[in-house]
Amino acid sequence: MTDARSSLIIFSPSGIVPTAAPVRKAAKRLQALGFDASVDESALTKHQRFAGDDDVRLAAIHRVAKAAPDVILATRGGYGLSRLLDRIDWKLLARSVERGSAWVGYSDVTALQLGALAHKAAGPAKVGEGVSAGFWAGPMACDDFGRADSLEGGDDVTQDCFVEAMTGELEAVGFRTEHGADGLEVSGRLWGGNLAIVQAMLGTPHFPKIKGGVLFLEDVNEHPYRIERALLQLHQAGVLAQQKAIVLGAFTEYRKSPLDRGYNLKSVIAYLHTQVKTPILTGLPFGHVPVKLSLPLGRQVNLVVQGRDAFVMW
Repeated sequence: MTDARSSLIIFSPSGIVPTAAPVRKAAKRLQALGFDASVDESALTKHQRFAGDDDVRLAAIHRVAKAAPDVILATRGGYGLSRLLDRIDWKLLARSVERGSAWVGYSDVTALQLGALAHKAAGPAKVGEGVSAGFWAGPMACDDFGRADSLEGGDDVTQDCFVEAMTGELEAVGFRTEHGADGLEVSGRLWGGNLAIVQAMLGTPHFPKIKGGVLFLEDVNEHPYRIERALLQLHQAGVLAQQKAIVLGAFTEYRKSPLDRGYNLKSVIAYLHTQVKTPILTGLPFGHVPVKLSLPLGRQVNLVVQGRDAFVMW
């Protein structure tokens, strides 16, 4: 529970929300967690596969930015934000962050988050206890607070981490990684998100040029060879070599092929180790999975590995 009721608006910047039930359940669950939750007026709008046409979704982004609640939470990802990047008022988003707003989501929302970093709209350079404003890679309303198969609407660890992040209490996260990184200690700006979106934004004015960062990546419905191809593009473009560390989250729900003949995600990571000198960690609880952390994008973090225990601290 939050000590005071933080204002929270649920909005839809990307894909269509098929039914209203998950959004309504999410709003109730967030109320129970201590937030003064409301739903944006166009969150349930439908146009083809989108939550409203481009103008409707762009207006929603600008409307919630002007309202500047404590938390701005996406309903879901899908696809649609790439269409809007050239038209978003990044200064308006920056002002919402200056007023204390935290924008939260993942998947297709990665496009909005990377654009905010590229256009310096991710927040003022304030680092310290209690800072929650800015852009966060974290849960979304439908899948993480509005699931019908859960009394709580989603995973309790995910929800607890989100509450701590939004109240400024979260200062570090930890996870178990594979052997081989013991003793690693680096610092840099935390950035990344959905691999397909990161790859798609490469070479555009909305791609943040971050050197010496800690890059985290996840994806869904992408076969390992597609994951490898995307990672190699980032490598060949010089992005991976410029980072202090690469942290891989969940890569899920892909279909195996009889042509794989033992080729799998472990094969991809093993090959990447032979091509990239930057340390590569696995096991980050983040992606299209029930349990996910909340991660502060653009913040300076310390990444420390002790044995198989990895810690990200800010």
